[in-house]
Amino acid sequence: MIQITINGALCQVEPGTKVLKAATDNGVYIPTLCSHPALEPWGGCRMCVVEVRRPGEDTSSIVTACTLDAEDGMVIETDTETVKNQRKLAMELILSNHPAECDGCPKYGNCELQSMIQYIGVSAVRTVHKPMTSPRNDENPIMSHDMKRCIKCGRCVRMCHEVRGVKAIDFTRGKKNTVIVAPTDGLLIDSDCRFCTACVAVCPTGSIVERLRKEGQELVPCQQECPAHTDIPGYIRAVREGRPGDAVAIMREKLTFPLTLGYICNHLCETGCKRTDVNDPLSIRNLKRFAVEHDTEQAWKGKGFMKPRTGKRVAVVGSGPCGLTAAYYLNKLGHDVTVLEKRPQLGGPMTSGIPAYRLPIEGVNAEIDYIIQSGVKYEVNHEVSDVAALKKDYDAVLVAVGVSKGKKLGFLPGANFDQVYTAIDVLADLRANKDISYLGKTVCVIGGGSVGFDAARSLVRKGLTVNLACIEPADKILADKEDQVEGAEEGVNILPGRSFEEIEGTQEKVTGLRVHTVKSSTYDRATGKVTEVAVEGSQTVIPCDSVIFATGQYTGLQDFENFGIELNRMGYPIDPETGKSGFKTSVEGIFAAGDAITGISFVIKAIASGREVTSVIDKYLGGDGDIEETLVERTADPHIGEFPGFGTLPRVEMDVVDPEARVKNGDENVYRTYTCEQAHCEAQRCLQCDLRRDIPRPVLWADVAKEA
Repeated sequence: MIQITINGALCQVEPGTKVLKAATDNGVYIPTLCSHPALEPWGGCRMCVVEVRRPGEDTSSIVTACTLDAEDGMVIETDTETVKNQRKLAMELILSNHPAECDGCPKYGNCELQSMIQYIGVSAVRTVHKPMTSPRNDENPIMSHDMKRCIKCGRCVRMCHEVRGVKAIDFTRGKKNTVIVAPTDGLLIDSDCRFCTACVAVCPTGSIVERLRKEGQELVPCQQECPAHTDIPGYIRAVREGRPGDAVAIMREKLTFPLTLGYICNHLCETGCKRTDVNDPLSIRNLKRFAVEHDTEQAWKGKGFMKPRTGKRVAVVGSGPCGLTAAYYLNKLGHDVTVLEKRPQLGGPMTSGIPAYRLPIEGVNAEIDYIIQSGVKYEVNHEVSDVAALKKDYDAVLVAVGVSKGKKLGFLPGANFDQVYTAIDVLADLRANKDISYLGKTVCVIGGGSVGFDAARSLVRKGLTVNLACIEPADKILADKEDQVEGAEEGVNILPGRSFEEIEGTQEKVTGLRVHTVKSSTYDRATGKVTEVAVEGSQTVIPCDSVIFATGQYTGLQDFENFGIELNRMGYPIDPETGKSGFKTSVEGIFAAGDAITGISFVIKAIASGREVTSVIDKYLGGDGDIEETLVERTADPHIGEFPGFGTLPRVEMDVVDPEARVKNGDENVYRTYTCEQAHCEAQRCLQCDLRRDIPRPVLWADVAKEA
């Protein structure tokens, strides 16, 4: 260590430390605009000048602190009149080309230049009161560039060149002054910009700003949109670097069923992907599936926390993704957990609802087995009809039954016929490989949601003729577009815009479904009534041997004489403090989560709910509720590098199995997993938004003033 003096105070610093950093580390503020903790010193703005007297010298000199190495015995003054005058002069030169209208600036209130003006005490009259000639560039994806507010500090250029290694922007001599643009003098996409927005992070003014896809969106929108907030850029980077095992370890820090999600997740993360504004979003779900199926070592097993046993007993009613997730983490927190499942197998909809052609049962069972092997106990064929009575034997109980019962349209004549079923029950029979000859040869499915298409597409694979009718018009069908397209390819006869009049036949034999076409319809959520405008003379009968309702699901808890906790009229547990469904119920120590409080949702949301309720239950039992863990150390090179044609890289789609072949093979998945080359190409498209979080924030005068 060496010793220097700053404003009369002795400071111990390491040899070679820049004076600017040495001062900051010792609580002394030196203004700067071009300097940044992530960049090499430049000294271009001349704001960080200090008065320095070296050992053995009688006179002092004015030097930029960001470029000056500290020397033993050096004496530094940061606030002399000479220093103040030089800073004012430098600031006046900057302001002579800067607009005065701060109110309209997107950086207003968080602008380094604004903070600097206040610190130095320069009058705002120095700013320009008429627009500059350079217009704002809003043609680039993701970012807007306003050269009127650029102070030529060079931070953005240096970040792009020195740190990211992309070189998408540079100083260019314009007609009247120097500007910072793409070297091609065109759009950033043409200069192979990686759209990492590091330039936005270091810009001290409102010159380069990011156009958010959604108000209030964080730096990593894919992670924000994921209900479990998985580190998506982290595992995509691992895939790109050929480390699928590390990718899965990162997933498993938040997800108990990564393989399941790799097949059937509704990929909300992709709706937030910034790459959408460049061309197409990243295929995140498909990369997840690739990583899990190529994780041969499973090095993540046995890692993470496992707290000492607490002696507390917890019962989890329901073994779907929410219940099993909660059971897994509650066990890791030291509690003794028993899962009670009414069906013959664990897994809820993952093993008794979602068809095999969408989700391989072997993979799901392997993920369930890992949870059981971790120490979770379970009982199948165990239906709980009184949860309050169950609570007497446990310190806490979690109700995670989901919405496991299907609804019929009871007002529809014939809905109670023997050959009328719910999609939930039919799908369960299909998953259990039961005989479904009771359906006959021709089936009508009522409902255009994902469950309806699951049933229809599954039955086509069994050789049945299937008509799927729904009241929604073709462009408003609730199921995913891919479900609709693939279902039609496989032979499902899709009949949108149909309203239902009657199921024809007798109690013992269904003969058809009478429908008519509607021009439009509206649904009133409050009353549950549908108002429609029918097409005159459109009435027709669809011949069929059975009818399957895919028109909603419910918990089934209201079917019990007294389940033991307060329920609303729809059968969802109620928290009396709020009057709404939530983690707490009307009985202390009994909790609810997942679809049992939200209604039918997706597996990823059920997993997120299971994680959240785990923390609530653990705190109730005396713990801290912390279930965060790191299963693999992160490595991220800030040097992204140039990549020809990066902006136009097309989305890599998975290869699709021929419709005739997938119907014939039955359980075969519609899509083939990425090859290693395909996965690498798709992962390469990631903008690596998370790297921006590693860019340190510069110290502002306001920060020092607060500390003082």
